[in-house]
Amino acid sequence: EIMHPKRGMWIRFIRALRLAEYSKRKGFQNLAKLLDLFYKKDYPVAAGQVNHYRLRYDAEKTFSILKKRPGLFTRSLFANMLWFGPELSLQHFKTVADQVPARLLFTLSMYAPIYFDHEAQRIVKPLGGTNKRIPTNPLLQLYSATQRKEMKDKIEELCLATMHQRFANVENKNQRIFIEEGLFNIPVSIGDRSETVQDLPCAIMGTRFPLQGEKIRLFMQWGVGLPAQHLDMDLSCQVAYKDRTDFCSYAQMTIPGCQHSGDIINIPNQIGAAEYIDLDVNALSYHKAEYVSFTCNAYSQGSISPNLVVGWMDSKNAMKISASSGNAYDPSCVTHQVKITQGLTKGLVFGVLDVAAREIIWLEMSFGGQVVQNLSHATIKALLAKLTSKLNIGNLLQLKAQAQGLVQVADKAEAEEVYDLNWASNTAAVTQLLVD
Repeated sequence: EIMHPKRGMWIRFIRALRLAEYSKRKGFQNLAKLLDLFYKKDYPVAAGQVNHYRLRYDAEKTFSILKKRPGLFTRSLFANMLWFGPELSLQHFKTVADQVPARLLFTLSMYAPIYFDHEAQRIVKPLGGTNKRIPTNPLLQLYSATQRKEMKDKIEELCLATMHQRFANVENKNQRIFIEEGLFNIPVSIGDRSETVQDLPCAIMGTRFPLQGEKIRLFMQWGVGLPAQHLDMDLSCQVAYKDRTDFCSYAQMTIPGCQHSGDIINIPNQIGAAEYIDLDVNALSYHKAEYVSFTCNAYSQGSISPNLVVGWMDSKNAMKISASSGNAYDPSCVTHQVKITQGLTKGLVFGVLDVAAREIIWLEMSFGGQVVQNLSHATIKALLAKLTSKLNIGNLLQLKAQAQGLVQVADKAEAEEVYDLNWASNTAAVTQLLVD
């Protein structure tokens, strides 16, 4: 049973060490018995036992198995609430809630609004793969809107109460705390896989950047330090309206509110190449655009170039392109940029402009497409809903302050504990808030 979750690894291990041959020798009877059970799968598995009793609607035996595995219980809690009812499921879960890691508890609280919405689509990202949309649980149709909301609220109350108690159990002799306003725009990074290394201010996926002007320039540079060759990378964007989508790329360089600089398919020697797109937010708003998704794609390669840099700048700073030096941008004007370090995917969404809110949401959503037309706007909406439901760092700090009796002050000089944007750029420091 212990070997089963990594069954494929154990099969390679057994073959590499030739354990099947050793099991036939004298004195290796126990090994022979173990291999026989393993290959015949003649052993119980926790997940199989749970499904066995669930199908027979035996709640007591189902929960008795799950209580021995708090992690499995947590990941299946929503489904069990729909199957056995919320009261009974939460009654049993409360007995093991203190054994569940904080990250998993926060994940429950953040995903509950999406899971119990019968019209929402959830999004997951398998390791090494692209984002996938999965349908809602069909059992949601058996419950009314009021019942689904009550289940969501009970999950959030339970998780917050558990975390409040954990913070209260940590001794803290400080009295005052400073929380910068910008931290309420940064979600807690839980369950997000990244394939990029960021150069400028490090941003967690879901971080929101308020616009400081009415014009934005998207830029992409690649091929620096490489010999002259054919290396075609494309910068593009998808504009989503209420009832349709449009795109701006090398194939359609001008649309309302967007202007592409032109297609470049060959890079010069050592200098690299660049493409950019100018966005006029006022024009996009006039034509009733809702979102603009920023994408980059590998057209000629199997994956995105490992030294590709993408980002944006706004009209608060002057925007100039230098043809003589080969630079695609003036780094002092950049709002945010990232450098691709792993070429695993064909396309990447690196940001979304919320036209009405006048802010850019940082994303790192890979998709398997050679051109922007392959991008699914429904997948982007699902990911945005997932990020919006996440607890932000500011709210987490407020929960900590409330549990430990700290007074929030407006002047950082008066506080013993200071949490600002510089502190938030250190992901290890943020992770330490997730006390267990």
